[in-house]
Amino acid sequence: MGYDDEFIRDGMNGFERNVKRVGDCIIAGILLIIFSPLFLICYIVVHREDGGPAIFKQERIGRFGRPFYIYKFRSMRLDAESMGPQLYAGGKDNRLTKVGKFLREHHLDELPQLWNVFCGQMAFIGPRPERKFYIDQIMERDPRYRFLYQIRPGVTSYATLYNGYTDTMEKMLRRLRYDLFYLQHRSWWFDFKILVRTFINIVFGKKF
Repeated sequence: MGYDDEFIRDGMNGFERNVKRVGDCIIAGILLIIFSPLFLICYIVVHREDGGPAIFKQERIGRFGRPFYIYKFRSMRLDAESMGPQLYAGGKDNRLTKVGKFLREHHLDELPQLWNVFCGQMAFIGPRPERKFYIDQIMERDPRYRFLYQIRPGVTSYATLYNGYTDTMEKMLRRLRYDLFYLQHRSWWFDFKILVRTFINIVFGKKF
């Protein structure tokens, strides 16, 4: 059986998805308020380093294949993609600014995605959103990526915990397999375990 003959169904039913969405919205709203002083600090230090914009936005593809802008604190130089789209190469990526490297290592650059979650473009747990440039390449090799369009992309994911940064196409395809497993088996309990594991990894400084 080829990939085109398969269908991977969402493991959550409609009620579970709605509860998850309401919970994400409420928690994101609370965290936006709690972390507002940290937002201000990050904003100031990023802007002061090179005078460029503190918030970085980039088009990603979300639920139903619809594009949206993901927000992060800028961690790279202003000319980071002057030669076209490039995958992040981890902490040794020479495009990182000094402040940006610190933000990446402590995952503080992801904080603005709380707004994406609050607005319903993302969830706390779900496949990481990707750019169309790379999705097209993934789809050529494994068209099952389209099944991920059933659910909102996430701030963290099952694949992130076990696959880390995707700096090669091989890792992207491996990440897809983790994401499809998550799609098929996801539940509130599965999400909770991913969230706890992510928190533990951040606290203990694991790079992912």
